[in-house]
Amino acid sequence: MINSGDTAWVLMSSALVLLMTPALAFFYGGMVRRKNILSILMQCFVIMCALSLHWVLIGYSLSFGPAKGFWGGFQWLGLNGVGLEPYTDYAATIPHQAFMIFQAMFAIITPALIIGAFAERMKFSAFLVFTLLWATFVYSPLCHWVWGIGGWLRNFGALDFAGGTVVHINAGIAALVTALILGKRANLGKNIPSPHNLPFVVLGTGLLWFGWFGFNAGSALAANGLAVNAFVVTNTAAAAAGLSWAFIEWIRNGKPTVFGICSGAVAGLVAITPGAGFVSVVPAILIGLLVSVFCFIAVTVIKPKLGYDDSLDAFGVHCVGGIWGALATGLFASKAVNAAGADGLFFGNPKQFLVQLFAVGATIIYTALATLVIYKLVDLFIGLRVGEKEEAIGLDLTQHRERAYTVLE
Repeated sequence: MINSGDTAWVLMSSALVLLMTPALAFFYGGMVRRKNILSILMQCFVIMCALSLHWVLIGYSLSFGPAKGFWGGFQWLGLNGVGLEPYTDYAATIPHQAFMIFQAMFAIITPALIIGAFAERMKFSAFLVFTLLWATFVYSPLCHWVWGIGGWLRNFGALDFAGGTVVHINAGIAALVTALILGKRANLGKNIPSPHNLPFVVLGTGLLWFGWFGFNAGSALAANGLAVNAFVVTNTAAAAAGLSWAFIEWIRNGKPTVFGICSGAVAGLVAITPGAGFVSVVPAILIGLLVSVFCFIAVTVIKPKLGYDDSLDAFGVHCVGGIWGALATGLFASKAVNAAGADGLFFGNPKQFLVQLFAVGATIIYTALATLVIYKLVDLFIGLRVGEKEEAIGLDLTQHRERAYTVLE
């Protein structure tokens, strides 16, 4: 039976999650050089358009169609059979299309996260083809495995409330693979570029934090106590992580930075995502405090040592934060928070931690291999990287014939 309050909350949450993609555009756009900001904004907005159509035509059916197998099947292509009555296997109190459009917003932002790895050096045409193939052959299968009826990781007992594995580890590993193969930006060793517009980064962070309440609390799929818990722990983890990153910088470098506190807040949001509907407030604080330590090490120590150019730290924040969040769910999950979930290791169930570890490993292996294949195919037929001259001029002019600012760099 349809509940109007639940339906209103899920529709509002869908809008909040959609806002996260333009928020990400500003977050990433502020980090790149001024000659490339429009390319970031364009990539995010074209994903909103292309993936919205992809989702209603094939993506939703492949991801959530009830089937045991690689995909969910083809029975809901073009939303055939996806009506205005509830589909009780997913959500008993909202229209099926409300659940569908809420999930569409996750399918939109996930490939957008990968942009941070190849910023400033990928052809727009190749990017569009790569994104559509990745959504079809990476996001949809993994989404089905974890969340879909008949999905094998779901049946195995893996917990992912709002997208730690499906969204963040998935996109983060794809980002790492892409950065490794595409290579560094030109002249990176001589001049490591600083964010050209930190106010945009702050704006993007604030809007991401705002939208994340829909991301996590909306995943309760009802206006109920579970949504409240997810809302509270989301805010708590983000706050703890923002402070943690700032204090790490303060101790290590002598000064806390705006960029650092923004990075920490986003890392906290990432880390609490898989456990938002399974953990309580005190574990959320621990998750937030520790994720900044792990991500800070990944970004400032591991990345320079390994030498890859993950331009905007999509791997260092989203994958590392997502892995910690997924494993922390296996530590801190409690049936007292969500009776439909499971207890974690610290609540007497060590098996759940092993299940989470297995799900993380399966996600990493599949995403890395599938992304590699897609990358190679697109590079073979289209070519992924822009030329040296185009990269020097900037993608705004060479890919879109537009300039964000009138003052030359």
